[in-house]
Amino acid sequence: MFDLLSAATSPAFAFEILERTASTPRVQQVVQLSLAPAFLLSGIGAIMNVIMSRMIWIAQRIEKIEDARARDGQPEDWRAAEHGWLQQRRKLAQGAILFSTASAVIISAVIGLLFISAYITAQIGTLIALLWVLTMVLLVTGLAYFLLETRLAARGHRAKAHETGEA
Repeated sequence: MFDLLSAATSPAFAFEILERTASTPRVQQVVQLSLAPAFLLSGIGAIMNVIMSRMIWIAQRIEKIEDARARDGQPEDWRAAEHGWLQQRRKLAQGAILFSTASAVIISAVIGLLFISAYITAQIGTLIALLWVLTMVLLVTGLAYFLLETRLAARGHRAKAHETGEA
């Protein structure tokens, strides 16, 4: 281990790294390769912005219902259907955020590994491909949660109450 660290701090190693990274066409190629993941990352950010705005609305609505229930001394079943509906929506939105964030983290790792792979001798293309597939799986899962949340929102809390016979 000590030999490896001493080799890494030697001037010859530093010159070797500088020599590997000095190639402008190589850097240009890596930047081009990382554009698709970078655009995907910006798309994930835009999706997460929409999900977060919905999540904030849901949280504020839940707080209003709970404050009104406490302030007015209403019984526990007051607005229970809407409260339960909002709680379901919040869980789905949280799932969408969780999986979307995980996909953003993984695609960021892909971008970093693309740059690293241009300057190391180890072949990590399979790892990068697997991480890309994992990113897609996480993103699709997050979008599925978001789809379920929007479908639940479109049905409304009264539709759920009519299905169960509460209202």
